[in-house]
Amino acid sequence: MKIALINENSQAGKNCIVETALKKVVEPMGHEVFNYGMYTAEDAEVLTYVQNGILAAILLNSGAADFVVTGCGTGAGAMLALNSFPGVVCGHAQDPVDAFTFAQINAGNALAMPFAKGFGWAAELNLEYIFEKLFSQEMGLGYPKERAAIMAKNRNILNEVKAVTHTDMLTILKNLDQDLLKGAIGGAKFKEYFYANATNDEIKEAVKAVIGE
Repeated sequence: MKIALINENSQAGKNCIVETALKKVVEPMGHEVFNYGMYTAEDAEVLTYVQNGILAAILLNSGAADFVVTGCGTGAGAMLALNSFPGVVCGHAQDPVDAFTFAQINAGNALAMPFAKGFGWAAELNLEYIFEKLFSQEMGLGYPKERAAIMAKNRNILNEVKAVTHTDMLTILKNLDQDLLKGAIGGAKFKEYFYANATNDEIKEAVKAVIGE
C-alpha cells in the first residue's frame, strides 16, 4: 500500500513526529510512506487544511496513493476538506479505537487526526497505536464481524451516493481557483512522488497542465 502523509501549516512542526511513528509501524508490514509535507513550519510551500483536501483527492483519484494520513489542529477541518471530493472517504481518529472501528466498519481511504488537541505527553505512542489498529489487518472485515455484510452494503450505497453528488476530478481541477490548486501541489516532493506513482493518465496530464509542463 502507498500511504501519503500530508500536514497543514499550523501543525507542520509535528510532521517529523508523525512520519517517524507512521514508518515505524507500517514499513515492517510492507507498506510505503510518501511524505508530501509540510515538513517544517518554515517551508516556503504552505498548505492549508483546504489544500490538504485538494492534494489528497489528487493523490487518491490518480492512484498515486492508496491511503492518506493527514490532520490539522483538531482533525475536523481536514476531514471536512477531504470529504468534499469524489473518491475520498475520510474518517477521524483521536485514539486507537477510533482508528480500528473506522478501518473495519467504514474501510475508507483517508484518516484525519488532531495534531494539536490532546497531543501531549506520549503523543508519539498514541500515534503508533492508532497506526497499528488502522493498518494491522485487512480493512472492512466488520465490527462486530457478524455485521460485516450490512456494513459492506452501506459502504457501497455511500459510494453510489457520492458518485451522484460529486463532480469528477478532471472537472474539479479545471474549475478550482488555480492559485489555490497550484499551492496544493507545489510541495518540494510532489513531482517526484506523484509522477512516479500516479496511474491515471488523464489526471497526470491535467496536473502537468496546471504546473505548466
